Amino acid sequence: MMLFRRTSLYLLLLFSVACSSDLSDDPIPVASFADIVIDISFPSYVNLRTTGGFANVSGGVRGIIVYRSTGNSFLAYERNCSFHPNEACATVNVHSSGLYMTDSCCGSDFSFQDGSPTGGQAWQPLRRYRTQFSGSTLTISDEALN
Repeated sequence: MMLFRRTSLYLLLLFSVACSSDLSDDPIPVASFADIVIDISFPSYVNLRTTGGFANVSGGVRGIIVYRSTGNSFLAYERNCSFHPNEACATVNVHSSGLYMTDSCCGSDFSFQDGSPTGGQAWQPLRRYRTQFSGSTLTISDEALN
């Protein structure tokens, strides 16, 4: 009877480990870059002049999505998806609705508010970079905030 209980316990543990979600993942690669300075008064950044506007800029590993969350607050997210970030297609874009970010490779969606995953396979937020806004000049540094 004792052998049966021990075997049952081992099988239960093995089954629960085998069926649990795999939360291991590669970290997003790090790419240092010089401060990115953009003037939102330039025509190419017209979308950043209003709350909810966004733009893609060069920098980081696969580029950066800049989002204007409030009047003077900007958020800058790495476009490298947090789920299997070393895969060739692991690139985040703004969804055609403009309401969230998405990676069509793994099917993950991310919130503009904090970069956290809202659907799909990703379980970690996107890397967020420090921003500073003064006048019409936005500066993005390679300092990760998360």
